[in-house]
Amino acid sequence: ATAIKAGAVAVLSHRPIPDVTEVPVIVTADVTVALGALAREVLRRLPSATVIGITGSSGKTSTKDLTAQVVEHLGPTIAPEDSFNNEIGLPLTVLRAGSSTRFLVLEMSARGIGHIAALCDIAPPRIGAVLNVGRAHAGEFGSLDAVAKAKGELPEALPADGVAVLNADDPRVVAMAARTAARVVTFSVAPGGAIPPRPPLRTGGLSVPPSPPDPSVRAGDIRLDDLGRASFRLLMPGGSADVALRLHGAHHVSNALAAAAIAAELGMDTQAIAAALSAATVRSRRRMELHERPDGVLVVNDAYNANPDSTRAAIEALRHLARGGRRGFAVLGHMAELGDIADDSHAEVGRLAAQAGVAGLIAVGEEARPVLDGARAETGWHGEAIAAPDAAGAVAALDNLLRPGDVVLVKASKSAGLWEVADRLLAEAAP
Repeated sequence: ATAIKAGAVAVLSHRPIPDVTEVPVIVTADVTVALGALAREVLRRLPSATVIGITGSSGKTSTKDLTAQVVEHLGPTIAPEDSFNNEIGLPLTVLRAGSSTRFLVLEMSARGIGHIAALCDIAPPRIGAVLNVGRAHAGEFGSLDAVAKAKGELPEALPADGVAVLNADDPRVVAMAARTAARVVTFSVAPGGAIPPRPPLRTGGLSVPPSPPDPSVRAGDIRLDDLGRASFRLLMPGGSADVALRLHGAHHVSNALAAAAIAAELGMDTQAIAAALSAATVRSRRRMELHERPDGVLVVNDAYNANPDSTRAAIEALRHLARGGRRGFAVLGHMAELGDIADDSHAEVGRLAAQAGVAGLIAVGEEARPVLDGARAETGWHGEAIAAPDAAGAVAALDNLLRPGDVVLVKASKSAGLWEVADRLLAEAAP
């Protein structure tokens, strides 16, 4: 009844609802399957809409937002709100499309093998981008190779006249070139940039090309400003142009390259892509949001979600922001769905925070306690190590530590709700 009052024009239900007479009630054995079928049929009736799928262990939402803001210069574009990327969120996004829609930029997540294939069945992509293979949901997948198998379902679903956009800096992603009938283009952060190369990954028997082709899209001359916003030279087959991102964090360079590669495949020229990337803003909340208090304390709200790879990127951003006399503090909550590697992964991010020279490290909740163990094991680190039971405890600890001009990073999985820390830090200092 509430949904109908809010404007719902029909109901999908797994049982009859006798009291509802104002709108049609469609009874189905599985509402989620029916929702996907409805979205698939709506999309079938929109032949002029090009579907772009984006997946990866981290960076999906930011890349989706960047891509949407670039390709919307070419025509009406639909993209998900926040992280509407599963078997409910994706069809809801598709159902926003209409006869004028030219592009659907869809984020695709997976909690197991077959999930992305099912999403591709609902919305068959013509362009598919795979950003990386990391340890997000490692507890559910069991191994990085299993994660790669799941993410590779996107390029596998592409038609022969489609395009697979693959990250040449990740060997597991490059290996997916052998799993698609589509044409392959790659992107890479050029050597000598501000982003340090990651250590080689053990491939676990995956077929990784020994000499990947030269990337089609690259970034050169990468620089970061005082707030961690990257500028770089976008290098593409169609020319080069300067980009100055408004997003905070060096990791967004790779996300921007994926968006650039997609836009180029849709016919956009290099100068226009660079201009659109430079104008793009944050569209999804609590992802590297920077707010400065009146006392100069910089609060970095990256608390929407977390995994070991995204937390590493956030800590690197904190290291950069804390230069020039600022002190850095990290408030870290638990990273969910890591299974047997949870304790080791939390300890690892603690070591990374200590190596970044944070003045204080606050681990929120019992599951995050190994973060402190990792930091304390780092020789030469003498920062504060504090265990807080909840967000209120973290705020109380920070009240006794922060000085004007400090930087605070707040990072955790969504279930931890740690954006409350960032919100309260900003509310306390509001004039």
